[in-house]
Order: sequence, then C-alpha cells, then structure tokens
Amino acid sequence: MASEAPAARDRKRHGRHYTPPVLARFLAQRLLRHAEPSDAGVLRVLDPACGDGELLFAVHEEVAARFPGVRLVLTGYDLDARALAVARERARSAGIDAHWHKADFLAVEARLADGAFDAVITNPPYVRTQQLGGSTAQLLSKRFGLRGRIDLTHPFVATLPRLLAAGGVLGLLCANRFLTTKAGANIRRLLLTDLAPVELYDLGDTKLFTAAVLPAITIARRANHGDGCRYVSAYEAIGETPGAKTLFEALLDPGGSIVEYNGRTFAVEVGTLATGCGPPGAGRGGDESSTRDAAPAVTAERRTLRGAAREPEAAWRMSHDAIDSWLARIATATWRNFGEVARIRVGIKTTADHVFISDRWAQADLCPEPELLLELITHHDLAPWRATRARDVRVLYPYDLACARRTPIDLGEYPAAAAYLRSHRRTLAGRRYVVESGRAWYEIWVPQRPHLWQQPKLVFPDISDRPRFALDSSGAVVNGDCYWISLPDLAAAPTEATRLAYLLMGVANSALGLRFYDVVCGNRLYSGRRRWITQYVSRLPVPDPAAARSAGVIDLVREFVEGRAPDAAARAELDERVDAAFGVGLRVPPPSLRPCAG
Repeated sequence: MASEAPAARDRKRHGRHYTPPVLARFLAQRLLRHAEPSDAGVLRVLDPACGDGELLFAVHEEVAARFPGVRLVLTGYDLDARALAVARERARSAGIDAHWHKADFLAVEARLADGAFDAVITNPPYVRTQQLGGSTAQLLSKRFGLRGRIDLTHPFVATLPRLLAAGGVLGLLCANRFLTTKAGANIRRLLLTDLAPVELYDLGDTKLFTAAVLPAITIARRANHGDGCRYVSAYEAIGETPGAKTLFEALLDPGGSIVEYNGRTFAVEVGTLATGCGPPGAGRGGDESSTRDAAPAVTAERRTLRGAAREPEAAWRMSHDAIDSWLARIATATWRNFGEVARIRVGIKTTADHVFISDRWAQADLCPEPELLLELITHHDLAPWRATRARDVRVLYPYDLACARRTPIDLGEYPAAAAYLRSHRRTLAGRRYVVESGRAWYEIWVPQRPHLWQQPKLVFPDISDRPRFALDSSGAVVNGDCYWISLPDLAAAPTEATRLAYLLMGVANSALGLRFYDVVCGNRLYSGRRRWITQYVSRLPVPDPAAARSAGVIDLVREFVEGRAPDAAARAELDERVDAAFGVGLRVPPPSLRPCAG
C-alpha cells in the first residue's frame, strides 16, 4: 500500500490519468463519425498528451473498420518516458506506424503548422492552479488568452483549433466541470468561437474514468457553426428499474433510458446543447428541427433568443421540448431570482481550523474567554427547514460583534484568548496572506460581517445530494462549508423578511427547486451530490410573494419551521404548492432529478 502513495501523488501532480480502453474506444468511434480523410486518402491524427497511447490505438482499430485502405498517420506527445516506452512497444508489437515524441506539447506546439491534422483526440492532463503554481498559471493565461482560474486542460484546448484542417474534428475527454463553472468559460469560449460542438456526453457519476473528476466527452468540428449539438447525460437514478439496454447503447439511443452499469442504475437523458442563459429559466440553443413539434409560444421564444444563443460565460445545459416548455412557464411566473432578492454569502474561512474551531474547548489547556467562543453551524447541522446543531462546535471569533465592519478585538482586553492565540502564533503568523493584507496575525481570513451573526438567517450546505435550506435564529456563526442569507437583507420589516425567507426555503427545498438546479446549473458530483454555491443558488427562481399561490407555500413552510414533521404527504403537498406558484401544475421530475426523501 505504501508503494502506491508516491504514484498517486505523482498522478495528481502531473494530471496523469490514462484513459480506460472502453472509454477510449467510445471516444474514437464518436470522433471518426465526423472525421474525413484528406483527398489523398490520408488521415492525420494527433494526441498531444498521449500517455501510453490508448486513444491513438483505439483510433487505429476504428479506422481499420471504418476507412479500410486509408493511410493513417498517428502522432503522440507526452512527458512521461515510461508511458511512451509502453506505447512504442505496443505499436511495434502490433505493426502500427506512429510518431512518438517525448516533449512538453505546450512548449513545442508553436512549431507545428496550421491545419497539420485532420483529427485530434485527447485526454489532456488535469492539473489545477494549485499544482501549477500561480506564476505558471499567469503565464499560460496570458499566452493563450485565458481568464480567471485555470487548470492545464485550458491551454491544451486553446492550442488545438489552429492545428485542425478545415473540417477537422476534436475529440476531447475532460472533467465535466467546464460545462457549468465560471472557470470553465475558457473552454466553452474556445469551443464556441473556434469550433462547432456536434456531440456532448456528460458521463456524470458512471465512474467510467478512474480520476477523481466526473468526465465529459465533446466532439467538435473546425467548421461553420451547425444546426446544434446532441447532448446526452448519465447520472445515477436511485429506485428506478433499468431496461435491457447497455450504458453505451443508451448513450447512442435517440431517446432517454434507464440502464444498469456495474451494479448501479443510471438515467440517460438526451437532448440538445443550450449555450446561453437568457432571462430566468429561459431555454436556448438546439436546432430548428427541435422546435417543429413545440408549442407555438416556446417556438417563438427560441427564435427570439437565437441571435444571442452562444454565450461562453453562461453555463451549458441540456435542451429539449419538455424542459424548455417547463422553463418558459417558470420564467413567466418568476418575480425575481435568489441573487436579486438578497446577497448570498459563504461562511467563515479561518484557514487554520484546528486553531480556531473545536468541540472540546473545556478540555483545552488554554481556553479563551467564553464570550469569544461562538456556536458554529456546519453542514452536519443542516436539514430542510431547521438547523439543529449535532455537536457543541464553537469557533474562537476574535471580532467585535457590535461593529458592522470587521473590527478585531484588543488582545489586551482578553488575556486568556491572547495566551491561547500566542501559543499558536507560529501557525497563525505563517499565513502570510493574512498579514500582507494588512490584518492582525490572529485574524480569521474570511470573517464575514460580525454584526449580522445575531440576526436570523437562511443556511444551507455547500455540498449536498439534496437541498437543505434551513432557518437559524440562534445567533450562531456559519462555517465555510455552508452558505447563508441574512434575513435583514431580504426586507426592512421583520415580518416581511420572514415571509420571504419561508418562500425561498419552500422553493429551494422542493422538487421544482432541485429540478431547476439540475437543468439550469447542473454541477453534480459523485453519488448525486451537488454544489450549492452562490453562482448556482443565485439563479433559483422566486414567485411573487404577494400572490395568493405563494401564500400557500409560505404558510406550509411556516408549519415545518414551527415543528410539523414533513412526512412524505407533507413534502408532496409542498411540491404541489410550489408548482402551482409557478403555474406549471403537478409534474413529476425525470428519474435522475427526483430529490431524496428528507
């Protein structure tokens, strides 16, 4: 076991997660469906991060069946000498002519001619900014015109469009994060401006890939933008009955399916790619054929939005008639979204939790003054409707709670806290970013607004398989694994703020709220977990709080907050009332989008 640790660390550092054969074969098949040999009967294929050559060998096998008689020219680059040795031996044994180069592709790509390849197939290294180093990331961002936080996938993809011949095809396997995150806008921009996506497979939590990321396959052509991109997703569906199709058959089937794969059940959904955000809940994207059987209002809306349908900054999502019609009705009934109603804040981030946070302060050799040890809400404490602290976790919060702005305490007034903090001074002062920002060495990195902790607030966890929006009136601090909305931000009058808080909780904790998240935001992780961060929660819709149908939601949520047990019947009643508030009627979400009981 010990011998595996260095290898695992090396893979993480260099992003070396080589493609499993079954996935390589599928990627090669989809790539070659759109690739065409040159007039001279030659097909030139590049893998800029080839590893042991699995992707290129899959291309060789598929070309032999699809294009008999075509001369195949395979080229691979990689820095891993051991992997290249394996590739060379495999090619020699199989009698495959290929060109293998031990080199940093990003350092040599400028020497390659424009249009040098008919196809590129790649699983680029996934190395985050933290592993790249800040200076390296900045240099790559400047060189390739990238924005924000990047990983090594971004510059790799940036090099590829110019290397493709006209009509050439890219087959890209990478983390599906690029579909929805702000940082992923780099890849979305490249795929929309320099290429035309034609097929997209969000392989979700199928675990077809061994890396700790969820994979996606994108097939894109260097051509004028076409009529649309087929979009398929596969996520685990608990409690559903699978049919007879295999996973890979379902990925290619024109309709959605429930399938079994490796002992788990998955919902495979099929639609077209929507690449713009538009008004709240509005559907975009898709081709003209997808509107032929749509309702007239939906068809007209799509045509109106078509001129702005390619927005790289917007998250990508699946589009089909049922989803787009549903979103259009929600958009019509939306008063505002969560981000327009109030500021959504992350909890505190100490960057030294072992110093500031504990559930055993009473046993500490040095214990700070009790008035500085505030109750702390973490993700363990949250269920829908009410926050219930599982343990007596407290945070040493070295700020004046009476001040609206961050005001650190005077250590001279708190000798016990001063003694405790000084016992950890080496650790705390070692956080150079705190000191260099002009703060005292004993401060918390993200303390938020101290005076707001005493006010009621909505709290929800960063990562959860289901929405867990809860109301807290205890005055507790919120930890950085959660987000929160202060009720005074919602309205000046306490009664009005409370009613609006109930409405927000009702929408967020409903089946409609979960489905809206999955359709519009879509940042799902393994085992159905989702990221409930500001970027996504801010997009959730809010119906008019003054409407009679909204009052029905508010009244029911009040009962839940005040103690009514939300059993299955009560949850179904909530879903009906939220649906009615948006005018969508009673609708059961697709299997992969149904919320868990809770």
